[in-house]
This record gives sequence, C-alpha cells and structure tokens, in this order.
Amino acid sequence: MTEKRSRLLDLARALAILSMVAYHFSYDWFVVLGGDGAWPGRWYIHLWQQSICWTFILVSGACWHFGKNNLKKGLILNLCGLLITAVTVAVLPSQAVWFGVLNLLGCSAWLLAALRPALEKCPPWAGLAAAFLLFAATYHLQSGFVGWQGWTVQLPAQWYRGPLLVVLGMPYPGFVSSDYFPLLPWFCLFCCGYFLWRIPAFRQAAGRLPLPDASALSRRSLWIYLLHQPVCMALAWGIRALAS
Repeated sequence: MTEKRSRLLDLARALAILSMVAYHFSYDWFVVLGGDGAWPGRWYIHLWQQSICWTFILVSGACWHFGKNNLKKGLILNLCGLLITAVTVAVLPSQAVWFGVLNLLGCSAWLLAALRPALEKCPPWAGLAAAFLLFAATYHLQSGFVGWQGWTVQLPAQWYRGPLLVVLGMPYPGFVSSDYFPLLPWFCLFCCGYFLWRIPAFRQAAGRLPLPDASALSRRSLWIYLLHQPVCMALAWGIRALAS
C-alpha cells in the first residue's frame, strides 16, 4: 500500500536538488572550464558533495514506500542513467559517467523489491543499524578493503581486474567515472532510508513538523537532474566568455 507524500522528504529532496545544481555549476566553473583538478578533493567541497549524495540516497530509500510501481521506476531511472552515460561519452569523454547515481537508484529499487519479503520481517531499528554498519564496513571497498580503522580485511586483488564487478564497487585499474555510485556501499544507505521510514516514531515526528510544501520541486527532481548539467555548463561558459 502506498502512502501520501511527506513534506519532510519533499523538502529534503528539494534542498538536495538545489544544492546539486549549485555544486555542478561550481564544478563546471572551477574544474571543467577552469582546469582546477584539485577543487573536488578539498575537504569542504568533498563534504558538500557527500551531503548531497547522502540526502538523495536516504530520501530515495524512504520514498520507496510511496512508489506505486517500483520496478517500473527502477527501469526509468536505469534508462536515464544509461542516457547520461551515452551523452557524456559522446560529448565530454574526459567527464564520462559510468554507473552514476541514477543507475544506483534504479538498481536499488529493483534489489529492494526482490528483498522486500525478507526485509519486512526485520524490526526497523535492527534493520537500520545493520544497514548502516554494512554501509560503514564497505565504504572503502573501492580501495580494496572492508572494515573500519583498526579492523580491516584486504580483498583479493584479482577481484579488481575486470569490468564485471565495477557495478558492485570493485573498479579495475584505470577505471574513471565522474559520477560513480556502486551498489556497495550505497545500496546499504538506500536501505537505511527504507528502514528509517518504517519506524513509526520517525514518521509521526516528521508528520508533525510545520514544513513548507516543496512537492512541486521534488516531483520534478529527475527532470532537473537530467537537464541541469548542460544549462550549468552553458551558463558558466557564457559568464566566462563575457568576462574575458
């Protein structure tokens, strides 16, 4: 059974989409056009980027409960993700996107649909804790190990030698993607959102908050995601051209 929209989730997604547009305009300005390759690596820029990603993925996991047809939604998201890959490879190969956030969200919607019978048997608080622990344990999977500081397990190097496990989170040497969100660790964060919304106390508290209605922007988040990058690039290029 689907639920009504949540103002908290709509507002969180709307703020994340606005922050994402600002981030990508800045990325185009400083990195693509300005040639500052170190810009994304600054700690405060990385924190900004991560805050956007975490919000999007957590909200998407929570919104899974509202979907009338999550399999169809997953298909649409994956097709849009493949479209972005095709366009970036053709237009700007140096910034090509391979398995970006849309493919992550699309595949996560499918995986959660398959796992739902088992996940529904898990108490929400226990599921939330387990999902977050798995997220933290696999956060550095791309670097070849799992675990936390002081307790890590190095994974076999041969797991990182081909394209088959890139989707899972094991990129091969030389793999580059300007927007890479593999299933591990990010599907675990998606599940955190799913379990968080199953907690009655959280839903009730969210429903009592006097929040503005941001559904108009939230409903159009996919279209904004698909169209904002060329607009940001054109705007950044135009401003630089006028200033030169």
